[in-house]
Amino acid sequence: MSDKRIGVIGIVVENRDAVPQVNQVLTNHASMIIGRMGLPYRQKDLAVIALIVDGSTDELGALTGKLGNISGVTVKSALTKGS
Repeated sequence: MSDKRIGVIGIVVENRDAVPQVNQVLTNHASMIIGRMGLPYRQKDLAVIALIVDGSTDELGALTGKLGNISGVTVKSALTKGS
């Protein structure tokens, strides 16, 4: 089993049509999400989401991979080295 990691995942949604897909992925991985802040940036017609997460490297990789495969969505993460 992989070590648990705590971290931040930043998500930029440039394609507003992708929002339902993003929300579905986040719902499917809700057990790892400690906190979520989402902000619409109407002047640029995009949304920015910040997640605080706690999960194994495999779980977090699955989450970021699924989000990154959605068209119009960019994902970056910063994680602890392990506990």
